[in-house]
Formats: sequence, structure tokens, C-alpha cells
Amino acid sequence: MRTPPRFDRGHTDDLMSFLAVSPSPYHAVANAAERLEKAGFRQVAETDAWDGTSGGKYVLRGGAIVAWYVPEGAEPHTAFRIVGAHTDSPNLRVKPRPDSGAHGWRQVAVEVYGGPLLNSWLDRDLGLAGRLSLRDGSTRLVNIDRPLLRVPQLAIHLDRSVTSDGLKLDKQRHLQPIWGLGNDVRDGDLIRFLEEESGLAEGETTGWDLMVHSIEPPAYLGRDKELLAGPRMDNLLSVHAGTAALAAVATADETLSYIPVLAAFDHEENGSQSDTGADGPLLGSVLERSVFARGGSYEDRARAFAGTVCLSSDTGHAVHPNYAERHDPTHHPRAGGGPILKVNVNNRYATDGSGRAVWAAACERADVPFQTFVSNNSMPCGTTIGPITAARHGIKTVDIGVAILSMHSARELCGATDPFLLANSLVGFLEG
Repeated sequence: MRTPPRFDRGHTDDLMSFLAVSPSPYHAVANAAERLEKAGFRQVAETDAWDGTSGGKYVLRGGAIVAWYVPEGAEPHTAFRIVGAHTDSPNLRVKPRPDSGAHGWRQVAVEVYGGPLLNSWLDRDLGLAGRLSLRDGSTRLVNIDRPLLRVPQLAIHLDRSVTSDGLKLDKQRHLQPIWGLGNDVRDGDLIRFLEEESGLAEGETTGWDLMVHSIEPPAYLGRDKELLAGPRMDNLLSVHAGTAALAAVATADETLSYIPVLAAFDHEENGSQSDTGADGPLLGSVLERSVFARGGSYEDRARAFAGTVCLSSDTGHAVHPNYAERHDPTHHPRAGGGPILKVNVNNRYATDGSGRAVWAAACERADVPFQTFVSNNSMPCGTTIGPITAARHGIKTVDIGVAILSMHSARELCGATDPFLLANSLVGFLEG
């Protein structure tokens, strides 16, 4: 029996709000947690003993969140249905000694994170966001969401070769944003400014994780508003859809055969190898502790993992009208055509035939169309948290997502219907 669609255009409107208030992974997980709290979930600390009670729970660790819902009567060996995603996006991040400048300009020293399209960060009004680590061991989110920084492009009069040879950017010399005038560059200026903006006393901050973001808000685009333009769709679009789907399943009056889970990791864009990344122990630890808290044994843990399926949800490539030859000629995912199944026989994606069947059943249940993506044989294929999750935990994993243009740009583009089609398909999957 198919599930009536739970989400419509209002979901896309809410995605726009989510993107706007989530300029860093730390903000994204805080906002996801707030939505789950409204659905009855409660936070549990990793340092506390866990109980086996039913209901929704979640763990926050840095820029990652793992949330799960234990239905009434769940056995210790009950399998999980996991939606996996990542919270980080390629951008420019502040260095440990951020205060710099030259020739009368005050600048902020930044490092390139992940693989951004560097030219997309030029001549944009940029804000600054992230977290401050305080002397007392706590952290404070900070978001300067107004024009603060700018990476100015060199005028064409000073580089005529740009029209013939293309734009060439040196990551060290050409990407340092300006934020003021003056020759008196002093260590600590930026952090003192952020402390003042955050209502903190000078000297309270002893560490920071900060990144720039475009302050231009998400917007519908086109004559009929069929498109959505916005920042960080890779991969907050999936984080938002997974959060909405988990909340919907947890609050529905239905019997669940599985324990639905959302796992949104940090650091996917640089390899996932961290305590908050998909290649770390976080997901496995949470799943195991959930089994053991319900009185399970190692045998129960093995049975639960053997029956578990994970959907690794990440954005993929829509066919580009100006570069169609870069795509596989028989696989042209289109914006507005529904979510995509991502396949690569060399395991850059984790999908196999049996995983495709699980995904097809979820989409059929939700009455959602889907498309298939495979790379052109002559082009390298990207990867996701999918193969990492499958290999690390021995869990069947399927790679899916939404097709977009301008991936890794400061501003990306997708079909306006695809976010809620993805969310509906995730509901169909989590409900089993």
C-alpha cells in the first residue's frame, strides 16, 4: 500500500529557511535538533548511561547528529533503516592566526576547505559563522549574517589574459578576503570583534571553527519559479529532508518494523576521517548502544546490523545543458524529475541490484518517480559516505540524492519540486 505524500511545496519553502539559518555544520545540526525536539525527540549525552525506553532520541557531536526513534515493542535485534547525509560544504575557513592585511587593506586569513568552485566566491558579500570555544569548556554559535567580507577580483585591465587563458586563482594569494581599511593589523582583532558581537567578554574565546558564507538568501528562480537557487544544498538539502522524514515517521500513528535513523556527518568534503565523520565510530557506537540499552547481546547486534539498510543521500549531477557531453549519453537526470539513484560499479557509490530494489520499493510506496545517475566512462566519478558506511559497519547501503547544477559553488541550483519528492521517498523508506 502506498503512503499518501506528506510533503509538498511548503517543504521547499521550509528548506529555504533552513539553508538561510544554517551557515555552518554546527548551525545545521542545532536547527535539525530543534525540529526533532518539536517532534518529541530528546537529546541524550554520550557520557550518560542509556536506557532502553521507546521514543525519539538524538546525539549531537560537533557538526554531526545521529537521531533515532525506537517504536513500542522493538526487540533488541530489530533492524535499523538509516538516512545518511553530511552537514559540511566546500568553502573558505578562517586560519588559526586570522588577522592579516597589506597596502592599507585589513584582511582575514582563510584556508580552502574541500573542493569549492573558487571563482564562485569572488565579488560576493560574505558573512562569517561557526562556533567559538570558550575558556570554561562550553561553545557558542556565532553568525554574522551581513556584509562583512569580500574577495575582490582583479580588474580585467590588470590581467588581459583572463579573456583568452581563463581565470587562474592561487589559493594562497588570491582568496584572502578584505574586511576593512588600515595599516595597523593587530593579532586578535577578528576574535575580539566576534566576542563583542556575541556578548562575550574579551579573552573568553580560546578556540574557534569559523567559515565564510554568502549572505544572499535562497530564492525561487525562473518564469514559473520551477527552480531553487541557494547555498549549501550539497548537502543540507538531504539533512533537511532526512530530518523532516524522521520527524514525520516518528509522529505518525503507524506500526514500524524498523528503527528509523538519521545520521548527518561532518567532514564528508575532505574524506570523512574524523570523530564526527562517516569514517569515524559515531554511527556504529550509537546503533550498538541502542541495541545493548534494550537488553541486547552481541548476537542481537549482529542480527540487527545484518537486516539494516542505509540510504546515503547526497546531491548528484543534473545534466548540464551547456556541457551535455560530460554526462553519460543514456543517463541524463533532470531537475524536477525526482530523486536519483547513483550507481558506480567500482564502488564509488555503494548501490547494487538488491539496493536498487529497496529504493524502488520505497519510491513506489511514496508514489515518487526516480531517475538513475551513472558517470560518463571517460570522466572520474565522485564518491559519498555510502561506500564508507557499507565497509565500516557491514551495512547494506544505497546511494541516492537530488540532481543539481553548480555543485560546490557558493550558490547551487535544483528543481523546486525535488526537495519534497526526496523527503516523501525517505518517508517511504523509513516506514519500510
